[in-house]
Amino acid sequence: MDLDTIREVVQARERADLEVLGGATAVLAGGTFLFSEPQDQFDRLVDITTLGWPALTEVPTGLEIAATCTLAELAGSVPGRELGAEVLREEWPGTRLFAQGCRALLASHKIWRTATVGGNICLSLPAGGVLAALTALDGVALIWTPDGQDRRVPLRQFVLGPGCNVLRPGEVLRSIMVPTSSLLAHTSFRKIALAPLGRSGSVVLGRRDPDGGCTVTLTAATTKPVLLDFATAPSDADIDAAVAGLDPLLWFDDPHGAPDWRRHVTRRLAREVCADLRAEDRSRS
Repeated sequence: MDLDTIREVVQARERADLEVLGGATAVLAGGTFLFSEPQDQFDRLVDITTLGWPALTEVPTGLEIAATCTLAELAGSVPGRELGAEVLREEWPGTRLFAQGCRALLASHKIWRTATVGGNICLSLPAGGVLAALTALDGVALIWTPDGQDRRVPLRQFVLGPGCNVLRPGEVLRSIMVPTSSLLAHTSFRKIALAPLGRSGSVVLGRRDPDGGCTVTLTAATTKPVLLDFATAPSDADIDAAVAGLDPLLWFDDPHGAPDWRRHVTRRLAREVCADLRAEDRSRS
């Protein structure tokens, strides 16, 4: 929709162009949410897509994903496929969660080609599929602060609640770093919704690291991503106890699922995910 309060759109060319952010000035990337409803509080937008950040970059510690990387670019980054001038490593099976997280979203492929990784993360909605995938892979957010400094926040600590996160006024999410250990991990993914094409009611993601440690991530059913860490692939009893021990206020309540239903299906999906992780253990033994 048209935003008739916007009087200026600034195309950022360098970091200094972001100093005007805050107050009535907002960040523009893909804009799929920004232009979906009235934004009367803003009169200026700063377009960060013109900063020219590479979508994905292999670095010594893993993979850096730019906030401006589109969902289509993320979903297409599978092992063995060209990544700019590079090829995504064949031995990075953890990247399979990228496409699975994108498919968990209720969005068309047209949206995929416009919406960005940073937008999905900064919206911080329970059904954020990209947020879920990168949180499950132990991603770390690089945040640019208005004073020219950087700060890093693990994604498991980034979201505070539905639509609420740790970003401060004037800050910009620059990228997400996924560590090599997560890229090498075996993963599992499950999703359920009340309707075949409905918004996710529960999404559960599992990650088994090379050292044997396992993390089960619960999203969509909870008000923020919940990560359950285990020394080894957990049993059904371990999962049941962990889910039962969660704060009842963590279970999300909206038209896409009641809290008791979300808790029930999350436990079932988590059992399936952990069965996959245990099967991987057996295949390696």
